[in-house]
Amino acid sequence: MFTVGQIKNRTFGETLILKAKKSYGQHFLRSEAVAQSIAESLIHFDKYEEVLEIGPGQGMLTQFLINRPYQLKVVEADRDMVQHLRNNFVKLQECIIAQDVLKVKLQEHFTGQFAIIGNFPYNISSQILFKVLDYKEQVPEMVGMFQKEVAKRVTADAGSKIYGVISVLVQAYYDTEYLFELGPEEFIPSPKVDSAVIRLSRKDKIQLDCDESLFKSVVKVTFGQRRKMLRKTLKAFTKHKRLQEDDFFQRRPETLSVEDFITLTKWLDEVKS
Repeated sequence: MFTVGQIKNRTFGETLILKAKKSYGQHFLRSEAVAQSIAESLIHFDKYEEVLEIGPGQGMLTQFLINRPYQLKVVEADRDMVQHLRNNFVKLQECIIAQDVLKVKLQEHFTGQFAIIGNFPYNISSQILFKVLDYKEQVPEMVGMFQKEVAKRVTADAGSKIYGVISVLVQAYYDTEYLFELGPEEFIPSPKVDSAVIRLSRKDKIQLDCDESLFKSVVKVTFGQRRKMLRKTLKAFTKHKRLQEDDFFQRRPETLSVEDFITLTKWLDEVKS
């Protein structure tokens, strides 16, 4: 794992042309060494030939992605940034998706496997993660900069106080790695929070051995009242007598692994039929 002290290098701040816009949640990286470290965190090249960078801004990260052994596309909602990219990255002329990433139908731009990377706007970072899950069959790898709190939740282990819905849903399909942290001083403007970079690597088996829709509902309902025991929250799904008889249902959701949730979902599916 890198530390801030290990990856500091020359800054990019003096070359910023366009001012960051609060409405887009923009915080630009200052250090080229940090940007290069993020770019090099994509490692599963054998699984895809295309990469999508989300929110490239003025291209700090883009410059370390554009000449790598894959086809780079970027999605950027800010028109000023789009024009800047067109002016400064000739190779991207036909590869800029000038839209809000949350509204883009990625299947219209990628027919095969592709990775996702970015210094994500913190105001939509969780939504980006859920979009990755929507395209999990096409996205074998994701590397992203998140607010530290979000990064910790995504990679949290069962039993942790911060283990929750996003932890379970992401870890059901991806192996997660917490790579390194950055302080506010590494950005322009400086955010009020620390940041962290994580990597998601898709598991070989991405079809859960249960009803996936029911699985998501069970995870969301139980964590919706995380301080209550399962025997209470699961009444939304069944009134089966086992809820009162089995000690398993005295547990709270943060103690359940992904595998436990799968087993629980299979049982609920059986008793309701």
